[in-house]
Amino acid sequence: MILLEPQHIAALEANTAARRAAQAEGRREPDPAPLVKFFNPMGAATWLVTELCEDGDSLFGLADLGFGCPELGYFSLMEIAAIRLPFGLRIERDLAFNSLTSISIWSEWSRRTGSIITAQAKLAQAPHPLPPDFDPDMIGNGGSPR
Repeated sequence: MILLEPQHIAALEANTAARRAAQAEGRREPDPAPLVKFFNPMGAATWLVTELCEDGDSLFGLADLGFGCPELGYFSLMEIAAIRLPFGLRIERDLAFNSLTSISIWSEWSRRTGSIITAQAKLAQAPHPLPPDFDPDMIGNGGSPR
């Protein structure tokens, strides 16, 4: 599978350019929604991507390797593409992934729930738009916003 199609590359590079322009002009940096989701079909590793740097390899987004501590940061497209799994499998792109939720919300929910996978399930059940005091831990527990 091709991990990034030309339309993904263009959109991810546009997000990088928008962030850099905001930095240069002293404006608040954008908080885009992830455009691409990669996952390990045999495990919990998941990556949500918002940017692609000029080197064509460095991606920015939320990385969750399945240890309970998702982190925002940079990771390598080439390293992800080089991962070889049992039975000839590789890391895949979620073809059905589509999110309007910003990466900062994904990050907060993923950290609080311990994984991107759990956060995705809770976000799917959450009211939209999310109120600022909304507690993701209350989703699915009969709770409501604080």
